[in-house]
Amino acid sequence: MGSESTTDQQVCVQVLGGPTALFEYGGLRFLTDPTFDAPRDYQQSGGVLTKTAPASAAPADLGRIDVVLLSHDEHPDNLDDSGRALLSDVPLTLTTPGGGQRLGNGAKGLADWESIELDRRGDGTITVTGVPAIHGPGTREEVEPITGQVVGFVLTGEGLPTVYVSGDNASLTAVEEIAERFAPVDTAILFAGAPRFSVLFDGAPIVLDSTRTAEAAELLGARRVVPVHYEGWAHFTEGRAELVAAFTAAGLRDRLDLGELS
Repeated sequence: MGSESTTDQQVCVQVLGGPTALFEYGGLRFLTDPTFDAPRDYQQSGGVLTKTAPASAAPADLGRIDVVLLSHDEHPDNLDDSGRALLSDVPLTLTTPGGGQRLGNGAKGLADWESIELDRRGDGTITVTGVPAIHGPGTREEVEPITGQVVGFVLTGEGLPTVYVSGDNASLTAVEEIAERFAPVDTAILFAGAPRFSVLFDGAPIVLDSTRTAEAAELLGARRVVPVHYEGWAHFTEGRAELVAAFTAAGLRDRLDLGELS
């Protein structure tokens, strides 16, 4: 098990829409799954993905980005055309092993439990550890041939709170494994929204639904949960209201952070 955070410092997370969030940690600025295209349809082998709302900021508005945490590169609701263009201006993209090979140009793949040390702005380092994520119901062997490889991330550093970024994960078993190593977590950025497709897994969610997002928060001992990946796309079947209801029912409403922090 991880140790209690040694600081009361709160990580400022700005949710930009879909799976995209910006946060500063140890003096570095991190961006999750960049999606900045205007609303549009994307043709996919399994059908059409429809983006219904724009991001709340454009890449040019964000300022310096030191690291992109990219859960996977193969779906446009996690990396769209504008997001792909942004990667060329970012020194480091951390993603799946397969994504690291496909993207090149400063991208590094992280296998499960593989870590990289990043120099902080100031003294010390930040450790980013790749952690398991499964993009659908079932085992990795059952799911990955259909929806591909996904990775989550845990960020730690001396005197810093622990941050978990789940990526497109539907597995509470994976969350349990992460909790065994890193709980309690200070801030969990959890991908939610219960996206479903009738042609995949009999319509079961391929990312956490709201109830399981609350269960993940409890498993992690998360002090705060910032949900992403629940607004802006037609295939997201649960939104803000369902998240509030699930966290309230679980007695965790006070941990759910749905707004921009200052």
